[in-house]
Amino acid sequence: MANPFADIAPALADYTDNVLFGDVWERPGLSSRDRSLITVSCLVSGYRINELPFHLKRALENGVTRDELIETITHLAFYAGWPSASSALAIARRVFEETGDKT
Repeated sequence: MANPFADIAPALADYTDNVLFGDVWERPGLSSRDRSLITVSCLVSGYRINELPFHLKRALENGVTRDELIETITHLAFYAGWPSASSALAIARRVFEETGDKT
């Protein structure tokens, strides 16, 4: 998949592809599944709705189940706030529809 901002910010695209996803995500200390749960949690908590769809899809690809994502968002409602969780659930619904994930 081509980096969506490589044309305007090639250095940032390179850091994203090679450092973030090529190095940080590949470190042996945590599984990709665990990194996805952590990342989704941070994005929900920080109300980072632009990045959330990509990382919800990536979490599903990394073995996080739909039920685990919903439970994570529900749990975060108490720590990140209801508006953040509510917005995340709406995004998750769209991602699940797009990916056909019903589990």
